[in-house]
Amino acid sequence: MTTEREVLLMVHPDREATGEAAREVSARFAKAGIRIRVTEQDVCALINPEQHGVGATCTVVGADDDPADGVELVFVLGGDGTLLRAAELARPARVPLLGVNLGHVGFLAEVDRSDLEMTVERILDSTYDVEERMTLDLVIVRGGVEVARNWALNDVTVEKASRERMLDVVVEVDGRPLSRWGGDGIVCATPTGSTAYAFSAGGPVVWPSVQAMLVVPLSAHALFARPLVISPDSCVAIELLTDPGAGVVFCDGRRTLDVGPHDRVEVRRGGEPVRLVRLRAAPFTDRLVEKFRLPVRGWRGRLEDD
Repeated sequence: MTTEREVLLMVHPDREATGEAAREVSARFAKAGIRIRVTEQDVCALINPEQHGVGATCTVVGADDDPADGVELVFVLGGDGTLLRAAELARPARVPLLGVNLGHVGFLAEVDRSDLEMTVERILDSTYDVEERMTLDLVIVRGGVEVARNWALNDVTVEKASRERMLDVVVEVDGRPLSRWGGDGIVCATPTGSTAYAFSAGGPVVWPSVQAMLVVPLSAHALFARPLVISPDSCVAIELLTDPGAGVVFCDGRRTLDVGPHDRVEVRRGGEPVRLVRLRAAPFTDRLVEKFRLPVRGWRGRLEDD
């Protein structure tokens, strides 16, 4: 008995290039008998199912209806922001994500627009691997009571809410105080997120195969304010000190939570990873060189054995 295959298609709806790619992908999937799911009516209009031969194979589902539940994978057309949005749906369903970069750097995407035809063929043939990426879980504690919880693939950031004021915090690692910093805030990042906000703040680039958590101060006014690489099994706590001391917690730059004086933000390894589709076994070094256009002219490579 053959199981019907279905793919959730998520796109950046504001670019014409995205629309062209979405129509191409959906038409090829439909021709191969793979059903298409979309989460928004405007995405459905972008595909234009009746005109491009998708028709009854395209289903619109609500964002609150577990849209990734039961699909083979989530196929993402756009930049990193679109992929992070898709991860919010794919993670609870334990469904892998495949990103096709139509944005700028697109570090999370597996391939670029020029590889779209090959990518669709690999999905049709089921010749792809799946890699799990570490996530972060966070809890906000107020007066000894948990008031909010969330998660992130890239980073959890505690930032000042007012441009005019510094955020005064004490950072704790594994139940012991580490240091007190006044500044713009703190970034806690995964290896996946080391090339995002943490990178811009001066943090190290960490290979995805390394299991670790990063703590990167933002414009800290302190003698000791270096980026830290700590165990993935550690718990980082950030306590807000100053009054009014209002702050904002950002999860992947998408979801926000308000924090105030004496609130405590606890960050630890996530209980559920994000699964990413991998089509090629290229080293992470090559991805760095490609995405950041790093100069490698003059490299001779290792000498071959006689």
